[in-house]
Amino acid sequence: MFEVIVISFAFIAGLAARQIGLPPLVGFLVSGFALSATGGALGLPAYSGEVLEHMAHIGVLMLLFTVGLKLKLGQLIKPHVIGGGLAHFAITVGVLTPGIRFVLDVDWDTALLLAIALSFSSTVLAAKILEGKKELGAFHGRAAIGILIIQDIVALAVIAIWGGNTPSIWALWILALPLLRPLLHRLLDLSGHDEVLVLMGMLLALVVGGYAFQAVGVSGEIGALLMGVLVGSHERAKEMSEALWSLKEVFLVGFFLQIGMQGLPDAGDLAFALAFAVILPLKGILFFFLLVLFRLRARNAFLGGLSLAAYSEFGLIVAAAVLPQWLVPLAVTVALSFVIAAPLNRLAHPLYQRFASFLEGFEQRRKHPDEEPATFGDAEILIMGMGRTGSAAYDFMVPRNPRVIGLDADPYTVGAQTAAGRKVVYTDVEDSNFWHGVDLSGIRAVVLAMDHVDAKTMAARELRVKGFAGPIVSHALHEDHVALIKAAGADETYLTMHEAGVGLAEHVCEALGNSAETPSA
Repeated sequence: MFEVIVISFAFIAGLAARQIGLPPLVGFLVSGFALSATGGALGLPAYSGEVLEHMAHIGVLMLLFTVGLKLKLGQLIKPHVIGGGLAHFAITVGVLTPGIRFVLDVDWDTALLLAIALSFSSTVLAAKILEGKKELGAFHGRAAIGILIIQDIVALAVIAIWGGNTPSIWALWILALPLLRPLLHRLLDLSGHDEVLVLMGMLLALVVGGYAFQAVGVSGEIGALLMGVLVGSHERAKEMSEALWSLKEVFLVGFFLQIGMQGLPDAGDLAFALAFAVILPLKGILFFFLLVLFRLRARNAFLGGLSLAAYSEFGLIVAAAVLPQWLVPLAVTVALSFVIAAPLNRLAHPLYQRFASFLEGFEQRRKHPDEEPATFGDAEILIMGMGRTGSAAYDFMVPRNPRVIGLDADPYTVGAQTAAGRKVVYTDVEDSNFWHGVDLSGIRAVVLAMDHVDAKTMAARELRVKGFAGPIVSHALHEDHVALIKAAGADETYLTMHEAGVGLAEHVCEALGNSAETPSA
């Protein structure tokens, strides 16, 4: 009966949220509150909350593990990550603590802990939003994830100090983890491409990262993240991440349901949540100004700050450990922040384009760490997006016309491509500031090989607005994207999987000695 009720509620609410333009996770939160209100009348078993809590924990561990697979440790030691994350934490706690103390009439210790719980940003929401928009590898995505990890480390320190849980002496084994990297990489080589690969990912995330770390007094969340980082350098890390995708999504449904099932709020809880919902925009605004202060350009500061503008599930973890009496109002506050932040993030790019001229006025007049090129030298062909498709197009074109340059929004992809001998520069084609200053006078043709359809349509549209008259050729993952990309200005759009099938058929015909145009009778 448990699965019948829970799956039905989650599906109906998730589908309804999608139909009105909200992410399904908002529907899952609502269904959690609905289950809390009606579960008893519907015959929901008493163990439902415990099961959902277990599912939620698995989902968070798997999410952090997959984030770790894509994380580079170098992104954590950036000034804007450490400085921005710690400065935001200090300012937020410094302002909220006295306010909570006098408005809610609580002691200073409780006020401080509530301020700390509300200072964190949601790792789950930010990671899901960035992953869904294929922006985990973008500059602002990496900056946001780096700041989230800094916050998570602070949260673990808070739990250790106030919760009395300190790591045991056996936690020192964690320092030896890098020595296991060759063994883990070898196991990954032996895991194949099927269910054994999925099981290995779950083993690393849940058993080694989760249970083994918890057994020595260290957070399983940090353990799962570190295990992802440990194997993230392997060439099959992306394949493992993709294999775990659907399983992770299912378990994360339990996370959002569990938040809603913390209990029905009373009037005081709702007032608490509404008050902090009103000041929620200040959270993102503070991130924006801090990131600009650390010399990020306005666009990356805006997108990064917006992805961090939601209260955190780690605040609930802190509350469960040291403030259990405040768990329900904090759960409602987190849920309401998701409802506000999720649709705003879905509109992040249009919002920036609308306010770009105003926001760019706050940029520092110095060289930015996310600077983009204004010219492309003697290049005649641009390839936008240097994943597998873009790399294949680059390698095909260079022997025929060496004046090719690749563009990509992932700094680490740019570094890897440059090391491989390709001419690739960092550029985010969804950045309106890039289009304002770029010189396309020497460009004769453009290939659009990015993953996200919005990036392709914006690039095609901006190319035509800049007066580019040459051919724009794009690939598309789905048939309904073809018309959108062509309407934006592309001359030709090819369905990737369809063209792969045509290419295979041509090879078969060549092998049989027949022409594709004149098949034998």
